Amino acid sequence: MDWTLEVVILPVSDIDRTIEFYRDKVGFALDHRTSNEHMDVAQLTPNGSGCSIVVGTLPAQREMTPGSMRGLQLVVADVAAARSELLSRGVEASEVTVFGDQDGSTFFGFADPDGNTWTVQEIRARGSEPLIPHEARGRFGAT
Repeated sequence: MDWTLEVVILPVSDIDRTIEFYRDKVGFALDHRTSNEHMDVAQLTPNGSGCSIVVGTLPAQREMTPGSMRGLQLVVADVAAARSELLSRGVEASEVTVFGDQDGSTFFGFADPDGNTWTVQEIRARGSEPLIPHEARGRFGAT
C-alpha cells in the first residue's frame, strides 16, 4: 500500500499575510481558499510538489501556536538560484551551508512572517529526475 504525504497544516496568525508571503514571495501556487461560517482555509503548493501546506482556522491549526513548525524541508536542483530568487522577492534567507561534496549536502533556510522555519536542500539530481515528472504535473494538480 502506498502512503503519500499530501498536506501539512501550518499554524499561522494571519491567513491573508501568509497567502501573500507564500504565493507572492516564495512562489507557491494558491490552489484554493475556502471561507464560510465554519472555516477560513487556504491550500498552497510549491511548484513541482505533491505536498501542499494548508493555513487557516481548522481545529488542528488552532491547537498549534503560530510559528511553531520548525525545519519543514524543500528540495531544489540549484540552491544558489533558489536563494537568489527568494532574496529578490524580499524573503530573508540564511547563508548557504555546505556539509560535504555529495549531492544533497548543501542547504539554506528561511522563515515565514510567524516564524515557521524552512530548510532548503539542494539535490542536483532533481533537475533531471523530478519526483513528479513534468509531463504528469497537470494530472496531479501540481504546476
